[in-house]
Parts: sequence; C-alpha cells; structure tokens
Amino acid sequence: MRLPLLLLFIGVPIIELALLIELGRNIGFWWTITIVILTAIVGTAVLQRQGLQTFARINQELHSGKPPIMPVVEGMFLLVAGALLLTPGILTDSFGFLFLIPPVRQVIAKWCLKRFMSSASVHVHMSGMETGGPDPAQTRPRPGPWQNKSGSGPVIDGDYVRVDEKTKPGPRGDSTRD
Repeated sequence: MRLPLLLLFIGVPIIELALLIELGRNIGFWWTITIVILTAIVGTAVLQRQGLQTFARINQELHSGKPPIMPVVEGMFLLVAGALLLTPGILTDSFGFLFLIPPVRQVIAKWCLKRFMSSASVHVHMSGMETGGPDPAQTRPRPGPWQNKSGSGPVIDGDYVRVDEKTKPGPRGDSTRD
C-alpha cells in the first residue's frame, strides 16, 4: 500500500509539471496560467451547484425514510472533484471535471459501493432500523432509545420532586422545609 501512495504523491506532481511546461511552450505562459485559474473558478461554481443538488437529494431520501447511501457516496466524489479542481494542473483538473459529470460519477460511485459492500459488513442505524447489508430481508425493526423493548411506545424515564406551598428552594437549588 505504501508504494502506490508514494508513486501517486511523487508521480502526479511530476506529470503535472511536465504537462504544464509543455502546455506553456505550445500556447504561452500567460495562457497556461489563465487556463489553470479559469478551470478552478468554473469547476468551483459547477461543484457548488452540484453539491447543493446532492445535499437536497440526501435530505429528500432522509425525509422519505430511506438511507441516502448513493447521494452520500456521490457527495464524497464531489469532495474529491473539488480537491482535484483546486489543485493546479491539467491532469488533476481533467479528473476533477470527470467527477463532475453526473452519469460518470454515478457509474464510479455504484462500482465503488458494490465493491465496498462485497468486501465489508455494513450496519446503518437510522430511525429505529438496523440494516445488515444490501439485502432488504436483513432489515429488522429495532426499538429506539425512546421505546420499550416491544417497540410499542415511548418510555419516559425520570425523577421527580413534589413541590407544595411549604417547600422553597435552598441556596443550592435543593428544597428545604420551614
């Protein structure tokens, strides 16, 4: 795992430098700088709009009682896209813009989610439901902290102190009798 990360952190900047130098030779230094700045500005604007749309989809699925798995995974890819677009370079901008194309992002998100689900055990706790995986047959109701063991209604646990006319609060809030 260390070698691929090392190659990524060394290889990507070297490739970016080579691409920027070559682009600068072909179109000029200032045009290259302009392209790098414009891709960051345009990418950020598109990212903001798509991020808000994804956030709305998350809220919509939460309100309908479904776990928002796909919108959250797509939101993670939008974060990656934002980081790639803010990193100066041609290669990173290309991948960043690729993640901003919804059909491409959805295909990649589905592939990653499928791969993750096949290699991991996932438990999601949401509104009194526990999910053991992608199979709906594994979903079973579970009483929340506000319900009794049978799940039939709210249980309110608390302490009380009876206050009558002859009881007044003491200096620290505890009651004293006259």
